[in-house]
Amino acid sequence: MPETSPHTPHQPRHRMRRRHLALLAGAVTASLTLAVVNTSASASATAPAAAARPGAAPAAAQAAFVHPGVLVSRAQLDFARAKVQAGAQPWKSAYDQMLASPYASLSRTPAPRAVVECGSYSNPNYGCTDEREDAIAAYTDALAWYITQDSRYAQKAIQIMDAWSGVITSHTNSNAPLQTGWAGSVWPRAAEIIRYTYTGWSGADRFATMLRTVYLPQVINGSNSNGNWELSMMEAAVGISVYLDDRTSYDKAVTRYLNRVQAYVYLDTDGALPKTVPGSGLDTQAEIVKYWQGQSTFVTGLTQETCRDFTHTGYGISAISHVAETSRIQGQDLYPQVGERLRQALGFQSKYERGAAVPSWLCGGSLNLGLGPVTEVGYNAMHNRLGYAMTNTEALTEQQRPAGSNNLFVAWETLTHGDNPA
Repeated sequence: MPETSPHTPHQPRHRMRRRHLALLAGAVTASLTLAVVNTSASASATAPAAAARPGAAPAAAQAAFVHPGVLVSRAQLDFARAKVQAGAQPWKSAYDQMLASPYASLSRTPAPRAVVECGSYSNPNYGCTDEREDAIAAYTDALAWYITQDSRYAQKAIQIMDAWSGVITSHTNSNAPLQTGWAGSVWPRAAEIIRYTYTGWSGADRFATMLRTVYLPQVINGSNSNGNWELSMMEAAVGISVYLDDRTSYDKAVTRYLNRVQAYVYLDTDGALPKTVPGSGLDTQAEIVKYWQGQSTFVTGLTQETCRDFTHTGYGISAISHVAETSRIQGQDLYPQVGERLRQALGFQSKYERGAAVPSWLCGGSLNLGLGPVTEVGYNAMHNRLGYAMTNTEALTEQQRPAGSNNLFVAWETLTHGDNPA
């Protein structure tokens, strides 16, 4: 069923139509042909041909990594900078929001720890918040540097990154993998911008050593916990691999990511039950239903954590979009494989986030909302670049602009990806 239509079980499938879409100018120079769903209210969701083959091997990335190339490319940065300088909206208000945040403060003092200990729900919290927020601050300063060309912001980003790379040795306790995934997703974004657009970071190699020895081993082998864990961990692994120019780790992370995406978002083409991750141990219908928070009716766009709460679902959706965006920058476009799941997950959650009545068959008729500022990247990729209808996601995205930070691993995506054609 399309993102624009009501989500009810067993809705019949209708014919799709095809149209050719040229990717917009910017970082992408090639054009590609995709199957686009019928956008009428009665049409059902029909994935692009590549997306219908979830087991297909990912396309090979280009030989050399593109830098800066974690979540945001130089062309995207240039677009955002030009819009801010022109005072255009929504980018100017998004930039003002970022610059007014504590993350952009030039008087910020980083608070590194040798051992960051994070228990369940960050209890205990020994350095967990400090690490995540220092990483976001470094990324914020890197963006501010690029847009303003004020070297004070680059130097502040460097100060924060150097402080952590000179101290941290490990993450411990039950939430260590997730904590490492969150912080490890943001650090490479900051480092890529500073290393490749600013001259004078002598600590870039030491920062690389930190990512290679402290972060990558904790995330690269994934997790059998709830799907948002592994998706965030793979986001970190992909971003770190780009910074390290580590093709082997990048390919390993992408493979695990693709397996997890198809097991996180349900499409009716999956059959009676959602797909599972190889080695998950989910072998029966009862086990799968329990893993899906007790939800036994499966419809297109439902996620493994929808019936848990929308906040954790938002973490998973965001990580899906971030990895896909990084892969596109790196010349290995994964949107044909994950895009339909991403589009439908965004649409399904956006519909209810905006206040649609919850049917009794969905999560017992009650949802815990709070999706967060997580729609910009996926919406820009699937709707603006590729031309798919995303009525519910569009409305929510515009309602939430400018998208701020979730204070974990999402930050300033109206500024970096809002209607960005690059």
